[in-house]
Amino acid sequence: MSIGEKIGKADWKTEKHVPVIEAAAEVKADSLFEVKVSVGKEIAHPNTTAHHISWIQLYFLADGEKYVHQVGGFQLTAHAEGAEGADTGAVKTHHAVTVWMSTKKSGKLMALAMCNIHGLWESEKDIKVV
Repeated sequence: MSIGEKIGKADWKTEKHVPVIEAAAEVKADSLFEVKVSVGKEIAHPNTTAHHISWIQLYFLADGEKYVHQVGGFQLTAHAEGAEGADTGAVKTHHAVTVWMSTKKSGKLMALAMCNIHGLWESEKDIKVV
């Protein structure tokens, strides 16, 4: 069994664990564009000590290339842990990240998100260079 067989896939509008990639569908070659990845856009995902998104990874696979490029890895480490117990801490990290990137080639953005209870989830978005 491969790890790929354990990655959840679904429509983010019906499944709260799927990362949502928001970016322009068409971008100019070598021009910076914004990419936002979030979890729980349509259906809120819990953000508690016991149930939360631990990290988000963003990758890009350029058309015609064999290997993916890692755009960024983002640890979400504050989930209201506190000295008095679960959900008593003052700080929570929201499960959304924004990055700016550029590309010379069209391709596919791919995001992975890790729920501490329900495992890995992924989504993809095509990006066309014009």
